[in-house]
Amino acid sequence: MPNLKDIKRRIGSVKNTQKITSAMRMVAAAKLRRAQDAIIAARPYAKRMYATLGEIGKRQTDAEHVLLQPHEQLRVLEVVVVTSDRGLCGGFNSYALKAASKVIEEQGAEFDRIVVTAVGRKAAEYFGKRTDVVRAWTGMATIEYANAVEIAEHLSARYEAGEIDGAVLVYNEFISAMTQTPNADTLLPLSVEEEVGEAGETVVPFEIEPDANALLNVLVPQALEFAIYRALLENQAGEHAARMTAMESATRNSEDMIQSLTLQYNRARQAAITKELVEIVSGAEAL
Repeated sequence: MPNLKDIKRRIGSVKNTQKITSAMRMVAAAKLRRAQDAIIAARPYAKRMYATLGEIGKRQTDAEHVLLQPHEQLRVLEVVVVTSDRGLCGGFNSYALKAASKVIEEQGAEFDRIVVTAVGRKAAEYFGKRTDVVRAWTGMATIEYANAVEIAEHLSARYEAGEIDGAVLVYNEFISAMTQTPNADTLLPLSVEEEVGEAGETVVPFEIEPDANALLNVLVPQALEFAIYRALLENQAGEHAARMTAMESATRNSEDMIQSLTLQYNRARQAAITKELVEIVSGAEAL
């Protein structure tokens, strides 16, 4: 049975840990508010951009762009896996890693070779030991649009050069502070399926100047960039939410542990006092 000094030391250690987890929860909550505002602002823009691409694809069937054209042979698939750089966020990263592993397993029969691009240190460490990691982006503490542009240029250049024949983006979508869902979206070839409005009506017709191909040359790269940017924002908000939840749970668990150790300390102290009293009484009787 541990002595009083050991129990008291453990109580102090747990209290220090509780201070850390409580502070991390507050920091994650503050970051979550900003990240949530960013993703809520980005979603309508992404929806409208794809609606415009869908309208062009529906009305201008002769319009073409290299990123919209599927390759005849499916040789190499590049899977872009988005995770966080740090842990202490529950099972957040493992969800994305499992989803990416599932994509690799399912697409293995369709493609001759599958490579991985890691966005986040956890993805780089996990797949660096298991498969071919083409490129890794880490250390993105704050998500900026330039990060998405760099990743999009990497993918589009490889797709245009014929180095890859498809690209899939795996990330955690932010649903709420308690829920983050892993998604696997096809990035390349880019899809321009027709989008519909809120009431189920098709997008209002419009005229294109100077021509559809000129507009596609601008919109298609931006659509690819923004799809990646949105995924980075979704993942960032989900990471902060998962960390906030995990630290809140850790804080509650540490409180329970402190109560349990305090009770154990009081019992041990009471037993020690009782033992001393018994020894004193026994000594008095012997005299």
